[in-house]
Amino acid sequence: MISFVRIDDRMIHGQTVTRWALEYPCDGIIAVNDAAASNKVLKAAYKGAAPDKKVFIWTKEHFQEKADTVLASESRYFLITKNPLDMKWLLCDLGFVPSNVKTVIVGPCNDRPNAVKLGNNQSITPEEAQALEDISKKGYDVVFALLKDNSIGPWSKFRDQFDLK
Repeated sequence: MISFVRIDDRMIHGQTVTRWALEYPCDGIIAVNDAAASNKVLKAAYKGAAPDKKVFIWTKEHFQEKADTVLASESRYFLITKNPLDMKWLLCDLGFVPSNVKTVIVGPCNDRPNAVKLGNNQSITPEEAQALEDISKKGYDVVFALLKDNSIGPWSKFRDQFDLK
């Protein structure tokens, strides 16, 4: 089962493992990103960041193969993607429904060219904004929060800064 859904450009790190796991208990972490899943060094680093958890770094294709197994599991997993585009693919294009979780937490998203700065370490591109809009239209609450007690607000607060479909 999925107990928590997050977008975080660092994917697995101390905040994920320590702070968020206190708020949403988990037995393991499933990170979905094609580039990370194809890089042995990154996979080892991510697994090392959560030594007391089961950690899986999967491509989108592998996640698609395992989705039903994840949902049927008694174990509680965090589902994390590196960017809004991958999360949109999971929730909207693939149609994955993560147990009873209806909130997507957007964590760190570094400043980049063409990105709009929404808050400290939370910047998104127009393409990512469209992905968040699509996730929202699918019925998910999208909330920007580095930590649970450090939220800058819901997607509805920021969506008018973008030209969306």
